Amino acid sequence: MPEPRHVYDLTLPDWEAWVQAQSQPAYRARQIWEGLYRHLWARPEDFSTLPKSLRAALAREFVFQRLTPEQEQVSQDGETHKTLFRLPDGPVVETVRMRYIRRRTLCISTQSGCAMGCVFCATGQLGLLRHLSPGEIVEQVLYYARWLRGQGERVTHIVVMGMGEPFHNYDATLQALDTLNHPAGFNLGARRVTISTVGLVPRIRQFAREGRQYNLAVSLHAADDELRQRLIPVARRWPLADLMDAVRDYIARTHRRVTFEWALIRDVNDTPDQARKLARLLRGMLAHVNLIPLNPTPGYEGRASPRERARAFCAVLEEAGVPCTVRLRRGIDIQAGCGQLAGQALGPRPRFLVGSRWEN
Repeated sequence: MPEPRHVYDLTLPDWEAWVQAQSQPAYRARQIWEGLYRHLWARPEDFSTLPKSLRAALAREFVFQRLTPEQEQVSQDGETHKTLFRLPDGPVVETVRMRYIRRRTLCISTQSGCAMGCVFCATGQLGLLRHLSPGEIVEQVLYYARWLRGQGERVTHIVVMGMGEPFHNYDATLQALDTLNHPAGFNLGARRVTISTVGLVPRIRQFAREGRQYNLAVSLHAADDELRQRLIPVARRWPLADLMDAVRDYIARTHRRVTFEWALIRDVNDTPDQARKLARLLRGMLAHVNLIPLNPTPGYEGRASPRERARAFCAVLEEAGVPCTVRLRRGIDIQAGCGQLAGQALGPRPRFLVGSRWEN
């Protein structure tokens, strides 16, 4: 008997083909889709709009849960909530909910671990354990969507900035986001979604060609190749000239602003020289810089830039006409901040991407 499929891995056309194979009318596919993503039903028996035989087929052929929540943590201020999920084959991923005055933002993961090896990132220090499927990405959102619905609230924004490099798992990530964006289901607006990449140039170009309306953020962290390649090993494959050319192509095609993320590391990349180089790199570009004082991780000795140095860095950019903000750090006490997600890292030996080859 075939292995049951994950119910959230299917697209709406997949459901249309499935109900046809069940000798059911085509509108049943839309009922299933609405049940999953509008009503947030989580069990076959919840689908009261379907005949009993179709509910039985759902129970027989699909699983509704692949992520098992094992640990929940809430920050001292109560504004950040982190969940550690166990995958069926052993590895873990983490997802974060952040509460703002008018927003309920989820930071979701696309991989367990990460192959990019950024030296200051706890996830990068793990190496790649495995990619998530589209359904495993979607399930993180639905888990919190149900919880928020119970509070009379809803998910307002998603940032794809959790564990993993989204563009390294490109197809699964974009299928998951398209599912969540679908107007007949979860219906989260594309402009409420931000995808963060460390700078995989071919995928940025593909993303630009496809014309989706999700926001793009690029983790830059240095304004010259020598420093960037020390901080982000995968940058050896795509130097800054190639990366910035791809970003300009994205802006020209989409007319969308790009956010550049910069983890401020004291005496490493928070100097006036780096600020001036960054200003020259971005001058005239439809861009915004998001400065993030470094969050501590066990595998990196660097320290966060103090607030006055962050403000001075930002002032250099603003004087050159480059918009800039210093992000408020959230969830640091529960290791839920940017670059801190690592889970318990159980599973197979991680792999790292070095040039075009994998190494253990």
